Amino acid sequence: MSLENVEAFLKKMQADPALKEKVLASATADDVAQIALKLGFEFSGDELLRMCGKKVGKVTVIKNDLPGEYN
Repeated sequence: MSLENVEAFLKKMQADPALKEKVLASATADDVAQIALKLGFEFSGDELLRMCGKKVGKVTVIKNDLPGEYN
């Protein structure tokens, strides 16, 4: 169910430029999940990362490796 929420959120994001900017400015997948939750889409950052490499509409989910990030 949550992966369906991820897909629905990504479709909404591609239609809303302001939302897209918020998501692109987010530092982590958990930050994106919090933005989505405020809009009624419930999923975790881990669930979002499971979509990595997949395309939903015009959006492709990618993971950004931040400098200084611990593994």
